[in-house]
Amino acid sequence: MRSGLLAFLLCTIAALGFDHAANAANKVKVGVLKFGTVSWALDTIHANGLDKAEGIELDIEPLASTQATTVGLQAGSVDVIATDWLWVSRERSGGADFTFSPFTTALGAIMMPPNSPIKTLTDLKGKRLGVAGGPLDKSWLLLVAYALRTANFDLRSETRQEFGAPPLLNERAKQGEIDAVLTFWPYAARLETEGFSQLIAVEDVVRELGAKGEVAMVGYVFSESWAKNNLDAVQGFLRAAAKADELLATSNKEWERLKPLMSENDPTFTDATFEALKRQYREGIPERSSAENEADAKVLYQFLRELGGEKLVGPGTELAPGTFWHGGKP
Repeated sequence: MRSGLLAFLLCTIAALGFDHAANAANKVKVGVLKFGTVSWALDTIHANGLDKAEGIELDIEPLASTQATTVGLQAGSVDVIATDWLWVSRERSGGADFTFSPFTTALGAIMMPPNSPIKTLTDLKGKRLGVAGGPLDKSWLLLVAYALRTANFDLRSETRQEFGAPPLLNERAKQGEIDAVLTFWPYAARLETEGFSQLIAVEDVVRELGAKGEVAMVGYVFSESWAKNNLDAVQGFLRAAAKADELLATSNKEWERLKPLMSENDPTFTDATFEALKRQYREGIPERSSAENEADAKVLYQFLRELGGEKLVGPGTELAPGTFWHGGKP
Protein backbone atom coordinates (compact mmCIF):
# COMPACT_ATOMS: atom_id res chain seq x y z
CA MET A 1 0.00 0.00 0.00
CA ARG A 2 2.76 2.39 0.98
CA SER A 3 4.76 1.56 -2.14
CA GLY A 4 1.68 2.20 -4.29
CA LEU A 5 1.07 5.56 -2.62
CA LEU A 6 4.74 6.50 -3.01
CA ALA A 7 4.66 5.62 -6.69
CA PHE A 8 1.53 7.74 -7.15
CA LEU A 9 3.13 10.73 -5.42
CA LEU A 10 6.30 10.41 -7.47
CA CYS A 11 4.30 10.27 -10.70
CA THR A 12 2.28 13.32 -9.64
CA ILE A 13 5.40 15.31 -8.78
CA ALA A 14 7.03 14.32 -12.06
CA ALA A 15 3.93 15.34 -13.99
CA LEU A 16 3.81 18.70 -12.23
CA GLY A 17 7.49 19.23 -12.92
CA PHE A 18 7.04 18.36 -16.58
CA ASP A 19 4.06 20.71 -16.86
CA HIS A 20 6.06 23.53 -15.24
CA ALA A 21 8.98 22.90 -17.62
CA ALA A 22 6.63 22.90 -20.62
CA ASN A 23 5.06 26.19 -19.51
CA ALA A 24 8.50 27.74 -18.95
CA ALA A 25 9.62 26.56 -22.39
CA ASN A 26 6.62 28.24 -24.03
CA LYS A 27 6.95 31.56 -22.22
CA VAL A 28 8.30 34.36 -24.41
CA LYS A 29 9.61 37.44 -22.60
CA VAL A 30 9.65 40.52 -24.84
CA GLY A 31 11.53 43.67 -23.86
CA VAL A 32 9.82 46.69 -25.39
CA LEU A 33 9.74 50.47 -25.08
CA LYS A 34 6.66 51.26 -23.01
CA PHE A 35 5.39 53.91 -25.42
CA GLY A 36 6.82 52.46 -28.63
CA THR A 37 4.75 51.28 -31.58
CA VAL A 38 5.76 47.63 -30.99
CA SER A 39 3.87 47.81 -27.69
CA TRP A 40 0.66 48.28 -29.71
CA ALA A 41 1.18 44.94 -31.46
CA LEU A 42 2.10 43.17 -28.22
CA ASP A 43 -0.92 44.61 -26.42
CA THR A 44 -3.11 43.36 -29.28
CA ILE A 45 -1.65 39.87 -28.92
CA HIS A 46 -2.25 39.81 -25.18
CA ALA A 47 -5.72 41.42 -25.16
CA ASN A 48 -7.06 39.04 -27.80
CA GLY A 49 -5.50 35.89 -26.40
CA LEU A 50 -3.47 35.33 -29.55
CA ASP A 51 -0.54 34.05 -27.48
CA LYS A 52 -2.69 31.49 -25.67
CA ALA A 53 -4.17 30.37 -29.00
CA GLU A 54 -0.62 29.62 -30.15
CA GLY A 55 0.23 27.73 -26.97
CA ILE A 56 2.61 30.37 -25.61
CA GLU A 57 2.61 32.79 -22.71
CA LEU A 58 3.61 36.34 -23.63
CA ASP A 59 5.50 38.19 -20.89
CA ILE A 60 5.87 41.90 -21.75
CA GLU A 61 8.75 43.72 -20.05
CA PRO A 62 8.50 47.53 -20.45
CA LEU A 63 11.94 49.16 -20.76
CA ALA A 64 13.05 52.77 -20.71
CA SER A 65 15.27 53.02 -23.80
CA THR A 66 16.43 51.29 -26.96
CA GLN A 67 19.79 50.68 -25.29
CA ALA A 68 18.03 48.98 -22.38
CA THR A 69 16.34 46.56 -24.79
CA THR A 70 19.60 45.54 -26.51
CA VAL A 71 21.39 45.19 -23.17
CA GLY A 72 18.50 43.05 -21.90
CA LEU A 73 18.73 40.75 -24.92
CA GLN A 74 22.50 40.46 -24.65
CA ALA A 75 22.23 39.66 -20.94
CA GLY A 76 19.49 37.09 -21.52
CA SER A 77 16.98 38.86 -19.27
CA VAL A 78 14.54 39.06 -22.21
CA ASP A 79 14.05 36.68 -25.13
CA VAL A 80 12.91 39.10 -27.84
CA ILE A 81 13.31 42.80 -28.61
CA ALA A 82 12.56 45.06 -31.58
CA THR A 83 15.51 46.60 -33.39
CA ASP A 84 17.02 46.78 -36.88
CA TRP A 85 18.82 44.19 -38.97
CA LEU A 86 21.91 46.39 -39.15
CA TRP A 87 22.44 45.96 -35.40
CA VAL A 88 21.90 42.22 -35.81
CA SER A 89 24.44 41.97 -38.63
CA ARG A 90 27.02 43.96 -36.64
CA GLU A 91 26.52 41.73 -33.59
CA ARG A 92 26.81 38.57 -35.71
CA SER A 93 30.04 39.89 -37.24
CA GLY A 94 31.35 40.08 -33.68
CA GLY A 95 30.39 36.50 -32.85
CA ALA A 96 26.83 36.85 -31.49
CA ASP A 97 23.98 34.74 -32.87
CA PHE A 98 21.04 37.16 -32.94
CA THR A 99 18.61 36.95 -35.82
CA PHE A 100 15.82 39.11 -37.25
CA SER A 101 12.18 38.67 -38.32
CA PRO A 102 10.45 41.67 -40.01
CA PHE A 103 8.03 43.88 -38.05
CA THR A 104 7.54 47.07 -40.08
CA THR A 105 8.60 48.77 -43.30
CA ALA A 106 7.71 52.21 -41.92
CA LEU A 107 10.80 54.40 -41.55
CA GLY A 108 10.38 58.15 -41.66
CA ALA A 109 10.40 61.22 -43.87
CA ILE A 110 11.68 64.73 -44.36
CA MET A 111 8.86 66.99 -43.21
CA MET A 112 8.48 70.69 -44.05
CA PRO A 113 6.40 73.38 -42.33
CA PRO A 114 3.33 74.92 -43.95
CA ASN A 115 4.09 77.25 -46.90
CA SER A 116 7.71 76.09 -47.10
CA PRO A 117 9.51 77.12 -50.31
CA ILE A 118 11.39 73.78 -50.26
CA LYS A 119 10.12 71.57 -53.10
CA THR A 120 13.11 69.32 -53.85
CA LEU A 121 16.11 67.96 -51.97
CA THR A 122 18.41 70.50 -53.67
CA ASP A 123 16.23 73.28 -52.24
CA LEU A 124 17.66 72.26 -48.87
CA LYS A 125 21.02 73.81 -49.83
CA GLY A 126 22.16 76.08 -47.01
CA LYS A 127 19.07 75.26 -44.93
CA ARG A 128 18.86 74.07 -41.34
CA LEU A 129 17.88 70.42 -41.40
CA GLY A 130 16.93 68.58 -38.23
CA VAL A 131 17.92 64.92 -38.23
CA ALA A 132 16.47 62.53 -35.66
CA GLY A 133 19.23 60.43 -34.13
CA GLY A 134 22.87 61.02 -34.90
CA PRO A 135 25.22 61.25 -37.89
CA LEU A 136 25.09 57.44 -38.22
CA ASP A 137 21.30 57.20 -38.30
CA LYS A 138 20.25 54.75 -41.03
CA SER A 139 17.53 56.93 -42.56
CA TRP A 140 19.90 59.89 -42.75
CA LEU A 141 22.62 57.87 -44.50
CA LEU A 142 20.15 56.33 -46.95
CA LEU A 143 18.93 59.82 -47.84
CA VAL A 144 22.52 61.01 -48.26
CA ALA A 145 23.13 58.10 -50.64
CA TYR A 146 19.90 58.84 -52.52
CA ALA A 147 20.69 62.55 -52.98
CA LEU A 148 24.21 61.75 -54.18
CA ARG A 149 22.90 59.17 -56.63
CA THR A 150 19.97 61.14 -58.07
CA ALA A 151 21.16 64.75 -57.90
CA ASN A 152 24.90 64.65 -57.13
CA PHE A 153 23.91 66.64 -54.06
CA ASP A 154 25.67 65.97 -50.75
CA LEU A 155 23.28 66.66 -47.89
CA ARG A 156 26.16 66.41 -45.41
CA SER A 157 28.06 69.40 -46.81
CA GLU A 158 25.21 71.36 -48.41
CA THR A 159 22.91 71.58 -45.36
CA ARG A 160 23.38 72.63 -41.76
CA GLN A 161 22.35 69.59 -39.75
CA GLU A 162 21.00 69.62 -36.24
CA PHE A 163 20.94 66.14 -34.72
CA GLY A 164 18.65 65.44 -31.82
CA ALA A 165 15.75 63.58 -30.27
CA PRO A 166 12.54 63.48 -32.36
CA PRO A 167 10.28 65.33 -29.84
CA LEU A 168 12.77 68.20 -29.53
CA LEU A 169 13.22 68.50 -33.30
CA ASN A 170 9.46 68.48 -33.83
CA GLU A 171 9.11 71.42 -31.47
CA ARG A 172 11.96 73.33 -33.10
CA ALA A 173 10.41 72.74 -36.52
CA LYS A 174 7.02 73.99 -35.34
CA GLN A 175 8.68 77.11 -33.90
CA GLY A 176 10.48 77.80 -37.19
CA GLU A 177 13.93 77.27 -35.71
CA ILE A 178 14.83 74.68 -38.36
CA ASP A 179 13.71 74.65 -42.01
CA ALA A 180 12.88 70.95 -42.31
CA VAL A 181 13.20 67.79 -40.25
CA LEU A 182 14.04 64.19 -41.05
CA THR A 183 12.29 62.18 -38.39
CA PHE A 184 10.94 58.74 -37.55
CA TRP A 185 7.50 57.85 -38.85
CA PRO A 186 5.45 58.30 -35.63
CA TYR A 187 6.82 61.84 -35.31
CA ALA A 188 6.34 62.55 -39.01
CA ALA A 189 2.70 61.51 -38.55
CA ARG A 190 2.34 63.99 -35.68
CA LEU A 191 3.82 66.82 -37.78
CA GLU A 192 1.40 65.95 -40.58
CA THR A 193 -1.48 66.82 -38.25
CA GLU A 194 0.16 70.23 -37.65
CA GLY A 195 0.03 71.08 -41.36
CA PHE A 196 3.52 69.90 -42.28
CA SER A 197 4.01 68.23 -45.65
CA GLN A 198 6.31 65.44 -46.74
CA LEU A 199 9.25 66.21 -49.00
CA ILE A 200 10.32 62.60 -49.36
CA ALA A 201 9.74 59.36 -47.46
CA VAL A 202 12.66 57.08 -46.66
CA GLU A 203 10.52 54.15 -47.84
CA ASP A 204 10.61 55.65 -51.35
CA VAL A 205 14.36 56.22 -51.22
CA VAL A 206 15.23 52.53 -50.88
CA ARG A 207 13.77 51.67 -54.30
CA GLU A 208 16.06 54.17 -56.02
CA LEU A 209 18.99 52.58 -54.22
CA GLY A 210 18.19 49.18 -55.71
CA ALA A 211 15.60 47.61 -53.41
CA LYS A 212 12.80 45.78 -55.23
CA GLY A 213 10.15 46.73 -52.69
CA GLU A 214 9.59 48.24 -49.27
CA VAL A 215 12.19 46.92 -46.84
CA ALA A 216 11.49 46.04 -43.22
CA MET A 217 14.32 47.73 -41.34
CA VAL A 218 12.85 47.05 -37.88
CA GLY A 219 11.91 43.59 -36.69
CA TYR A 220 11.70 41.13 -33.82
CA VAL A 221 15.19 40.06 -32.78
CA PHE A 222 16.19 37.04 -30.70
CA SER A 223 19.04 34.59 -30.18
CA GLU A 224 19.24 31.92 -32.86
CA SER A 225 20.31 29.26 -30.35
CA TRP A 226 17.41 30.20 -28.04
CA ALA A 227 15.02 29.99 -30.99
CA LYS A 228 16.27 26.55 -32.05
CA ASN A 229 15.92 25.29 -28.48
CA ASN A 230 12.44 26.83 -28.20
CA LEU A 231 11.21 26.44 -31.75
CA ASP A 232 7.53 26.01 -30.86
CA ALA A 233 7.64 29.12 -28.68
CA VAL A 234 9.30 31.40 -31.23
CA GLN A 235 7.14 30.17 -34.10
CA GLY A 236 4.05 30.60 -31.94
CA PHE A 237 5.11 34.14 -31.06
CA LEU A 238 5.72 35.10 -34.70
CA ARG A 239 2.37 33.61 -35.76
CA ALA A 240 0.64 35.55 -32.96
CA ALA A 241 2.40 38.75 -34.08
CA ALA A 242 1.23 38.17 -37.67
CA LYS A 243 -2.34 37.62 -36.48
CA ALA A 244 -2.14 40.84 -34.44
CA ASP A 245 -1.10 42.73 -37.58
CA GLU A 246 -3.97 41.14 -39.53
CA LEU A 247 -6.35 42.42 -36.85
CA LEU A 248 -4.80 45.90 -36.81
CA ALA A 249 -4.95 46.02 -40.62
CA THR A 250 -8.70 45.46 -40.67
CA SER A 251 -10.32 46.35 -37.34
CA ASN A 252 -11.02 49.97 -36.41
CA LYS A 253 -12.55 48.67 -33.17
CA GLU A 254 -9.19 47.23 -32.17
CA TRP A 255 -7.55 50.60 -32.76
CA GLU A 256 -10.17 52.29 -30.58
CA ARG A 257 -9.24 49.85 -27.82
CA LEU A 258 -5.56 50.82 -28.26
CA LYS A 259 -6.25 54.56 -28.24
CA PRO A 260 -5.65 55.08 -24.48
CA LEU A 261 -2.27 53.31 -24.74
CA MET A 262 -1.30 55.37 -27.80
CA SER A 263 -2.21 58.68 -26.14
CA GLU A 264 -0.63 57.90 -22.76
CA ASN A 265 2.12 60.36 -21.85
CA ASP A 266 1.28 62.51 -24.93
CA PRO A 267 -0.53 65.75 -23.99
CA THR A 268 -0.67 66.85 -27.66
CA PHE A 269 -2.50 63.69 -28.81
CA THR A 270 -5.61 64.40 -30.92
CA ASP A 271 -8.05 62.42 -33.05
CA ALA A 272 -6.06 63.57 -36.10
CA THR A 273 -2.86 62.19 -34.52
CA PHE A 274 -4.64 58.91 -33.86
CA GLU A 275 -5.81 58.60 -37.47
CA ALA A 276 -2.37 59.47 -38.89
CA LEU A 277 -0.62 56.92 -36.66
CA LYS A 278 -3.17 54.23 -37.47
CA ARG A 279 -2.82 54.82 -41.23
CA GLN A 280 0.97 54.81 -41.21
CA TYR A 281 1.19 51.73 -38.98
CA ARG A 282 -1.07 49.88 -41.41
CA GLU A 283 0.98 51.01 -44.40
CA GLY A 284 4.11 49.64 -42.70
CA ILE A 285 2.85 46.09 -42.14
CA PRO A 286 5.26 43.89 -44.14
CA GLU A 287 3.80 42.12 -47.15
CA ARG A 288 6.95 40.43 -48.45
CA SER A 289 8.83 37.37 -47.27
CA SER A 290 11.95 37.40 -45.11
CA ALA A 291 13.92 36.17 -48.13
CA GLU A 292 12.78 39.15 -50.23
CA ASN A 293 13.57 41.55 -47.40
CA GLU A 294 16.98 39.95 -46.92
CA ALA A 295 17.87 40.30 -50.61
CA ASP A 296 17.14 44.05 -50.47
CA ALA A 297 18.88 44.44 -47.11
CA LYS A 298 22.08 43.12 -48.71
CA VAL A 299 21.85 45.91 -51.30
CA LEU A 300 21.17 48.68 -48.75
CA TYR A 301 23.91 47.35 -46.48
CA GLN A 302 26.57 48.36 -49.00
CA PHE A 303 25.40 51.99 -49.05
CA LEU A 304 25.31 52.08 -45.26
CA ARG A 305 28.76 50.50 -45.03
CA GLU A 306 30.23 52.99 -47.50
CA LEU A 307 28.81 56.03 -45.70
CA GLY A 308 28.82 54.85 -42.08
CA GLY A 309 31.96 52.75 -42.06
CA GLU A 310 32.98 50.39 -39.30
CA LYS A 311 31.43 52.63 -36.63
CA LEU A 312 28.03 51.76 -38.07
CA VAL A 313 28.31 48.24 -39.48
CA GLY A 314 31.25 46.78 -37.58
CA PRO A 315 33.96 44.71 -39.28
CA GLY A 316 31.64 42.98 -41.75
CA THR A 317 31.95 43.74 -45.47
CA GLU A 318 28.49 42.36 -46.23
CA LEU A 319 25.29 41.53 -44.39
CA ALA A 320 26.24 38.75 -42.00
CA PRO A 321 24.88 35.31 -42.92
CA GLY A 322 21.98 34.34 -40.64
CA THR A 323 20.93 37.94 -39.99
CA PHE A 324 17.41 37.09 -41.19
CA TRP A 325 15.51 34.26 -39.52
CA HIS A 326 14.06 31.66 -41.87
CA GLY A 327 12.14 29.54 -39.40
CA GLY A 328 15.10 27.49 -38.26
CA LYS A 329 15.93 26.30 -41.77
CA PRO A 330 19.54 26.60 -43.00
